[in-house]
Amino acid sequence: MTTQQKPDFDAIAVGAGFAGLALIHHLREAGQTIRVFDKASDVGGTWTWNRYPGAMTDSESYYYCLTFSKELLQEWSWTRRFPDWKETHDYMRFVADKCDMWRDIQLNTEIVSADYQTDTGLWLVKTGDGEAYTCKYFISGMGMISEPVIPKISGMDTFKGPLFHSSRWPREGLDYAGKRVGIIGAGATTVQMLPVMAQDAASVTVFHRTPNFIMPAMQKPMTPEWEKEIKENYDEIVARCRNHSFGMDFNTAGRTMAETPQEDVQKIFEENWKGSFRWVFETFDDLLSNPEANKAARQFIIDKMRERISDPEVADILVPDIDDYALFAKRPPLDHGYLEAYDRDNVHLVDIKDREPIVEITETGLRTTENHYEFDIIVLATGFRAYTGALEAFPIRGASGQSLREKWQDTSNCIMGVCAADFPNLFMITGPQAPFANLPTSIEQNAIWIADCIKKMESEGYDVFKPRKDAEDEWSAHVTDVHQQTLLNDGDKVHSWMMGANIEGHKPRVLIYFGGANVYYDKLRESVDAGFPELEFQKLAG
Repeated sequence: MTTQQKPDFDAIAVGAGFAGLALIHHLREAGQTIRVFDKASDVGGTWTWNRYPGAMTDSESYYYCLTFSKELLQEWSWTRRFPDWKETHDYMRFVADKCDMWRDIQLNTEIVSADYQTDTGLWLVKTGDGEAYTCKYFISGMGMISEPVIPKISGMDTFKGPLFHSSRWPREGLDYAGKRVGIIGAGATTVQMLPVMAQDAASVTVFHRTPNFIMPAMQKPMTPEWEKEIKENYDEIVARCRNHSFGMDFNTAGRTMAETPQEDVQKIFEENWKGSFRWVFETFDDLLSNPEANKAARQFIIDKMRERISDPEVADILVPDIDDYALFAKRPPLDHGYLEAYDRDNVHLVDIKDREPIVEITETGLRTTENHYEFDIIVLATGFRAYTGALEAFPIRGASGQSLREKWQDTSNCIMGVCAADFPNLFMITGPQAPFANLPTSIEQNAIWIADCIKKMESEGYDVFKPRKDAEDEWSAHVTDVHQQTLLNDGDKVHSWMMGANIEGHKPRVLIYFGGANVYYDKLRESVDAGFPELEFQKLAG
C-alpha cells in the first residue's frame, strides 16, 4: 500500500444495531473515521426487523443496553422488566441521538460485496446501488441471529395471502384481526407471538416440530423504587454482567446440587421460580455441568409446564420427555402466556414431526399428510442462520479470493469470533465460536478489543494484520474440546440452530464457545495485554 492512498473511511461497518452503535463510539475514541451501513430504514438491527406481535427481549431491560456512557445509563428509563421491540428500538434511537451518531450512519444501503485488495491492503466495499467505497478496516456488525432461514416447502409461491418470515414482519403493519393464521415453527418467536395474535385472530394454528423446555418470563413493570436501586448500583451491575458466564446480571448460587440434601432441592427450585433465566444460574451452580442436576432441573420444568396445559394431548406435543436432550442444549424460550394460549378455542396445534408432516403450501393454505388447513396469512417462524448466516449472505472475499461462505463450508473456524485466517483487516462482532450470552455485553467486549487492536495498528504504523492460521486452529480446537466436555453436547440430538443443524445441507458444527462468557472476555483482555499474539502485523512497502 502506498502511503499516498487514503481510503474513503478508516473503517466501514455493516449493521446499525447494538454493534454498529458500539463501534461508532469506540472507534471515534480511537481517532478513526467510520461509516456504518445498513439496508434497513432505521437503526436498531434486530429490533428494526423483528416487529412481530409480542416481540421482546429475553434479557432484562436494564442490562440489555450499552454501558459505555454512565450518563446514558442514568438518563434512559425502562418501563418494564422485558421491553418489547418498540421500546428497545426507541432506546437505540435515543443512543444515536444523544451521542450524535447519525452523521456516521448510512441507512437504506445494502452492502453486496467486500473484497480485500492485496496490492493496497484496503477493502473494496460495494453497495446495491452501484457505489463503491474503500476502507482500511472492514467490520461485520450484522448480528449472530439476523439472517432468516426460509424453508423449502413446495408451493410457497402459490399462496394467495401474505406469506413471510417472522423477522420480516411488514413495516406497514398487518391486519390479522378476524383472519385465519398459520405459524410454521414453535421456537422462541412463536412462544412470544402466539399469545398476542390469538387475542384478535379468528384462529391461529401452530405447526410444531421439537418440544422446548419453556420457562416463564414473569413480566413486571419498572417501579420508581426498582429503577432507583438499579441506577444507584449500575457500576456493580455492569461488573456482574462482565463477570457472568452468560453476560447477565445474575449472582452465582454458591452451592451445587451435588452437595445439597435431596429434601432441599425442590424447595430451592420453587423459591427461585421467579421468571427469566435467573432460575438456571441462581439455584445451583452445577445445573449445566452435572448430568443429575440437569436432569432434576428438566423434570422440574416439565412438571411446571404440564401444570399449565389443560389438554394432555397438547401437553404430550409441547413438553419434552426427560431424556430428549439436556437443558440449554437447545435454547429455552421465555414465556408470556404461551402455554395457556392453547386453552383458547381459536388456537390449534399440529405435530409435524411424528403425526402430520407438511407436504405443501397451496393457494388457500397448507397441506399435511393428513389434512388441508385453510389460512389467510402464513408466518414462517423458522429461525435463523445463526452466527455465520449474515457473513455468508453476500461475498466477503479474503486475501486468497476465497469467500467466508466457501471457507466455512464444513467448519466455521474463527479466532474468538472476531477474526478469521486469510481475511486481513477484517473484524467480526460475535462471529462464530464466540459465546452465546447477553448480546450487548458481548458486543461491547468485542468492540473494545477491535478498538484496542486498531490503536496498536495506528500507533505503531502497521498497514495490515493477518490472523494466524495456527491461532485459528488452536481456538477452534479449544472450542470443540470445551463443547465436548459439557452437557450441551446434546445439541446434536435436536434440530438446533446453536449447532447450525437447522440449515439444509449444512453439517452440524460447533458455533458457540461454551467455556463461559466471562472466561471469553478474559481471553480477549489477555490477547490485548499480550499484544494480539493471534495476529501478524505488517507494514507494506510504498
